[in-house]
Amino acid sequence: MDLWVAIAGFGVGIVVGLTGMGGGALMTPLLVLVFGVAPLSAVSSDLVASAIMKPFGGAVHMRRGTVDKRLVLWLCAGSIPAAFGGVFIAKAVDAEGMSQVIQSLLGGALLLAASGLVLKAWFGLRDQARAAADPSLREVVEGTLKPVSVRIIPTVLVGAVGGLVVGVTSVGSGSLIVIALMALYPALRPQQLVGTDLVQAVPLVGAAALAHLLFGDFQLALTVALVIGAVPGVLLGAAVSSRAPGGLIRAALTVVLTASGLKLLGADTVVVGYATGALVLLIPAGWVLARRHHGLPLRTAQIPAARAPEVPAEQVHAA
Repeated sequence: MDLWVAIAGFGVGIVVGLTGMGGGALMTPLLVLVFGVAPLSAVSSDLVASAIMKPFGGAVHMRRGTVDKRLVLWLCAGSIPAAFGGVFIAKAVDAEGMSQVIQSLLGGALLLAASGLVLKAWFGLRDQARAAADPSLREVVEGTLKPVSVRIIPTVLVGAVGGLVVGVTSVGSGSLIVIALMALYPALRPQQLVGTDLVQAVPLVGAAALAHLLFGDFQLALTVALVIGAVPGVLLGAAVSSRAPGGLIRAALTVVLTASGLKLLGADTVVVGYATGALVLLIPAGWVLARRHHGLPLRTAQIPAARAPEVPAEQVHAA
């Protein structure tokens, strides 16, 4: 067992527990770029490890009541059969050719996921601004979790597309599907997004993992190392997700996903370095400009709670 793979799995597990994202989007590129694992082997082992890891994080959110079970049902209706199809597509092409295809698809998926994180941050600031301007909207931002009206056909299609991408690349169970959920259901609170995505990913990743066990390039030692690190990591991340600095995590994840995506698409190391440095400088500046655009202070402040009307002292004594 590779200790460094286990340590990497622990770090990725924390990110998955905190954000619902980053499983395949971080672990598969790490295995390919850092540990030199063949792309198909990395996808197979990562999916099997995720199938073991994600139920732990999902269970935490189920106990907290931050899971929309109807969304989970309809997402799985599309994602489970599509995940099997993705594995068959991966095996239908010759090994060398498929390796390059997987690497290219993975790079594109990572760049799309990074773009989605930026979009998620923008929507979050917009909701903060609305709640600050209208205290009656505070419940929407940080009040009681409420079910949403499910749009069945778009939800099933999101699950199908996500399942297909997961079956081929192992990316999408969190990074892509959670972004699609944000677009379809803007009323979902962040905890609901993370919880719903983690739970729907359990059968999705399980189906893809089973197909890769049967037809992929599964490596037991590699998967054991990932699981040993990832399970405690995802438990820790899920346990503190409600108190985590989500903005900082999304910023770091955006940089990592962009750099990994560019590298997998064949960008020169110097280009990747310049792009990473530019993002490190631009993200804080963009955050400041976005907050000013929405009329928010540079420092995040608590939205003041609605004050109860004061009761005259005479009424109190009379009571």
